[in-house]
Amino acid sequence: MLKVIIILLLIGVITSLFGGLAFMFKDAQIPDSKRTLYALGIRITLATALMLMIFYGLYTGQLSLNAPWHKY
Repeated sequence: MLKVIIILLLIGVITSLFGGLAFMFKDAQIPDSKRTLYALGIRITLATALMLMIFYGLYTGQLSLNAPWHKY
């Protein structure tokens, strides 16, 4: 279940990144538009939640470091 949450948060971060890019180009002529700023806030919130989920998973042992370079 934790891995699904992590994947969903990662997809949310990437979606917010591209959404902010689209807002930046669409709102270039509108000086008072805050959609890019809101997309940045959402991305920071999702990235923070993603990092907390990863740290929680490593702390509880639900995620493990199975990389090949950790065997030696």
